[in-house]
Amino acid sequence: MEADEGLILNVSSLPSPESHHSAGHKTFRKPLLGKDKWQSKTLKRKLQWADEGTPAKQKPKLSVSPIKKCTKEANICVKGNLSSKSPPKKHSTDRQNESLRSRPFIKTSCLFKNNPKIPEIHRGGVKQVQEKVFTSDSFSQLDLHPHLISTITIVLKMSSMTSVQKQTIPVLLKGKDALVRSQTGSGKTLAYGIPLVQSLQGMKSKIQRSDGPYALILVPTRELALQSFDTVQKLLKPFTWIVPGVLMGGEKRKSEKARLRKGINILISTPGRLVDHIKSTKCIHFRRIQWLIMDEADRILDMGFEKDVTVILNALNAESGRRQNVLLSATLTEGVTRLADISLHDPVSIAIVEETWDRTTPEQEVIGSPAHMEEGGFAIPEKLKQHVVVVPSKLRLVTLAAFILGKCKFEKHHKMIVFFSSCEQVEFHYKLLLKVLLGGQEAEEPECLPLSSSHLKFLRLHGNMEQEERTAVFQEFLQSKTGILLCTDVAARGLDLPQVTWIVQYNAPASPAEYVHRIGRTARIGCHGNSLLILTPSEAEYVNSLASHKINVSEMKMEDILSNLMKDDRFKGHQWGTKKSRGTNPQEVRERATVLQTEFENYVHSGEGTVQWAKKALQSFLRSYTTYPKTLKHIFHIKSLHLGHVAKSFGLRDAPQNLSASMAASPGKKTKLQPKRPDLRRKTQGKRRLAEILRSEYSSGMDSGVSKVKRKKGHGKPGNKKMLS
Repeated sequence: MEADEGLILNVSSLPSPESHHSAGHKTFRKPLLGKDKWQSKTLKRKLQWADEGTPAKQKPKLSVSPIKKCTKEANICVKGNLSSKSPPKKHSTDRQNESLRSRPFIKTSCLFKNNPKIPEIHRGGVKQVQEKVFTSDSFSQLDLHPHLISTITIVLKMSSMTSVQKQTIPVLLKGKDALVRSQTGSGKTLAYGIPLVQSLQGMKSKIQRSDGPYALILVPTRELALQSFDTVQKLLKPFTWIVPGVLMGGEKRKSEKARLRKGINILISTPGRLVDHIKSTKCIHFRRIQWLIMDEADRILDMGFEKDVTVILNALNAESGRRQNVLLSATLTEGVTRLADISLHDPVSIAIVEETWDRTTPEQEVIGSPAHMEEGGFAIPEKLKQHVVVVPSKLRLVTLAAFILGKCKFEKHHKMIVFFSSCEQVEFHYKLLLKVLLGGQEAEEPECLPLSSSHLKFLRLHGNMEQEERTAVFQEFLQSKTGILLCTDVAARGLDLPQVTWIVQYNAPASPAEYVHRIGRTARIGCHGNSLLILTPSEAEYVNSLASHKINVSEMKMEDILSNLMKDDRFKGHQWGTKKSRGTNPQEVRERATVLQTEFENYVHSGEGTVQWAKKALQSFLRSYTTYPKTLKHIFHIKSLHLGHVAKSFGLRDAPQNLSASMAASPGKKTKLQPKRPDLRRKTQGKRRLAEILRSEYSSGMDSGVSKVKRKKGHGKPGNKKMLS
């Protein structure tokens, strides 16, 4: 009788025919027109259904055979009461439904639906420009001091010269100015360092520390300043009376003044910090300057540094007479051409690409047309294998994670650098990958791990970090055999990071020249290396842009990268149970990718703070996307992005609603009267933002109008003033 009572209760819970009928008569007797007439007809149908319902005298019949007579609605309502009599098939389907609900990847929308079609990449026959790195000539063939030669062979462990060293060192030993262009990782630091030390140690009057600087080396980033200082220091081991020193942002200004007061003979500095000392430090002087070297000259001339370089050149010209000038870079730009015109005197142009340039003709003929030196394309290290993968926006995050797992966890001895376009993205991905990829391992038993978790060691490096932390990270990654460094372009120039096997470009660079500098962190001095460029379907044409500069990339398939997840059982779907995976089942690969994406989303949505943090990273990505040059706008245009899909790659389940408003108005800014030309105001704001992005990466940490504005308006960190004083 339990089933009967349940069914009787269910049927009686419906409104009784009498009540419906009476309610209908009382309410709808008035004549109705228009829309009300249509509503009355609808209600009449409902009342008719109620009138034709089961009369009271038929109720006992229902109690006799409840399963046959009950309606679909009634069956749902009394499912709990009829569970003892329902067929076993329904039990199994219910359990399947419950298990489907319990699966983690069901919480997120499907990653593999509604994605744009991945276009086929058609690459023509690209003959890549090769540069011969090593020669058969040794340093002993040069007219160098014996102690310097022994230092090069014993301390630096170099026996034969590279091509750029063979061509550059004799020219500089003759005292001539030079414009040197050679591929990244070809030994340009020693190309100017060896002749510099040779000329200073051989001076008739022995150099004293109190004499002040005899040579000035300008570099764009703090890390490159430290690396150049280390190289020069090794070269000076036999010549202890020559003192090198470094000036850079983030260091204490007071201690730098003390070192300048004692005396520095070879001064290595970033442009911004040197300009600050020129303006505020009385003890600095350039009376005895004989060398001016600008390494990575094209980057020095980026936004905000051209004025600094002009101030430095004016200070040198005012105090010193004739000096030897050297400009070095892996790429040539119009800015380098202008700088060469104002700083070099009758220079020799040296470019190591297939054939060697060594002209002694007046430089105006060569310097006036840098395109002539670039027409052969960019020189790429011979042992560098370049790859590209086209990935829909929704799958970018899981593809990156799968690639890192495949190379750094399941393969031995890989050291990787991943490039992002902004500091916020570096911070976001660092914490996210650390939590999801490494956090899960710590909870597992050691014997379950295929390799030690130490292979997944994440580090980060960007311009918004404190200098002490930047230096510590740089040194740690330099000395470690494995690890993943997430960074901005602050690590793209000149840094010699040994044993780096993979360069991953998560955000495409703004120019082929930047592409060359990024991939130049691997395959250095004849070593093997690999690079991977990640593009979306709308950005696939970028491959043709690289091909036009004779840069040849081979395609890698997204499915092959995602199949690395088959090696990690943490992301196994529930339906596969405890069975071991055989081969690469495409369906299982997709499910594992979805499980991994859910892990990312669960962490991002674990609190309001992490959601805001992901939105901030998404905003920074969109801002950086708008800064691509006009020549690449047909490939990288903000309108070609699907905001919902892009948000998915930041662990957000939905596209933020108020993103455009929050991007337009920066927090903390006071409202001002709108100018008469709002379009002009937007342009200046965009330029100011671009300058701020670039300066945050390559800033000396000192002066700059942007940083002053920040401090006035309360944007800067509390420690900034302390750091600058």
